[in-house]
Amino acid sequence: MAVIHRRNFLQSSGKAAVAMTAASYSRIQGANDRLQVACIGVRGRGRSHIKQFSDRQETEVAAVVDIDQSVAERAAQYTVQLQGRKPAEYEDLRKMLEDKSIDIVTIATTNHWHALATIWACQAGKDVYVEKPASHNIFEGRKMVEAARKYMRIVQVGHQSRSVTHKLRAVKLLREGIIGKIYMARGLCYKRRETIGVRKPSPIPPGINYDLWLGPSQEIDFKKNRFHYNWHWYWHFGNGDIGNQGVHEMDIARWGLGIDELPSSVYSSGGHFLYPDDQQTPNTQQAIFDYDDAQLVFEVRGLLTGSEAGLRPVSPGGHNVIGNIFFGSKGYMTVDLYGFKTFLGEKHQPGPSMETVEKFHRDEDTKAHIENFLKAVQSRKLEDLNCDIEVGHRSAALCHMANISYRVGRKLLFDNKSETFPGDHEANKMLTRKYREPFVVPDKV
Repeated sequence: MAVIHRRNFLQSSGKAAVAMTAASYSRIQGANDRLQVACIGVRGRGRSHIKQFSDRQETEVAAVVDIDQSVAERAAQYTVQLQGRKPAEYEDLRKMLEDKSIDIVTIATTNHWHALATIWACQAGKDVYVEKPASHNIFEGRKMVEAARKYMRIVQVGHQSRSVTHKLRAVKLLREGIIGKIYMARGLCYKRRETIGVRKPSPIPPGINYDLWLGPSQEIDFKKNRFHYNWHWYWHFGNGDIGNQGVHEMDIARWGLGIDELPSSVYSSGGHFLYPDDQQTPNTQQAIFDYDDAQLVFEVRGLLTGSEAGLRPVSPGGHNVIGNIFFGSKGYMTVDLYGFKTFLGEKHQPGPSMETVEKFHRDEDTKAHIENFLKAVQSRKLEDLNCDIEVGHRSAALCHMANISYRVGRKLLFDNKSETFPGDHEANKMLTRKYREPFVVPDKV
């Protein structure tokens, strides 16, 4: 019998490969080498990717990619500590994608790089695990879906909640009607954010390829307070906290509602209050999405605030409260990092609930989500994914819709089929961006 090699299995688009069982694949994989993983963006979440894929028997981190030389070097040493073998180091992800031995690419870059990195990886025959939000704008998200389908790639978005036991149980109960017909899902992102201050442009630090970091963005001077992490608060690179922490809760809210389509309208308002600094995105934001017979309501608060509906804080000082509340004809449900609770009837009698560990462990959620991803990599079945790129695209699109409404300052009607704002030129311009050559997300992937 001829030997079926790892790369041939993963890249094959034939019926035999698609139909192959996970058990059959495990025998093949065990007889050959492990799945080779490249991690792109390895300063923050990327280190978690390194840990998870290094710890698994069926995978090995073969490459780390970062535009910051010192970050790449530290990540490589960290990988050696975990798996005993040093990965290759790359500054430019395009060079890494030329390596045919790489099977899987993980992406933990700035938001504005997610789409192009995913599309290029799909075109190079790699499966992809990309962090949230899936995209930087709605156009990009749709192109990511098209690339995954055209090149028959498995693409999972890092919405770890989709693989968390108590959240899976909560959504199952919602589907079974525990609180009756749901008329509203409310997502909360109350995460304390301090001022980023005011900075002048400064020289690019040694060892950083700033041109690559800018990538699809138009050129803009380097400033320390729009580089590491604080890029989230600039429209060039991030999507504010609604597209940062908020997109997790947005995804859960949409999931709990059980509605796959995007809403018919959106209205968002808010502002950047108290701090006269360089931040562009709002630190206080509300958004209302209208469906036919239900609403999704979302709120961001980055300033001092309290909790709501008994949702538990995730920080010692109690400043960070994130979670969801579902309202139905028979009662309501709260879902947070520690479990869920239901309250039924006019007297809010306690109903089914579930508590998880006392202290939240993010790595455990990531581990479960990556296990799910690898299951789909082996089976080649999209339905095995807990958060396929289509799912991640729709949840990110809600955040983009809210931000567009906030920026134009009015309620917007939305056409779900074309994913555009009918007759609104100003809003439609924000569905995409002006790309900088050669970092262009193409119309045809």
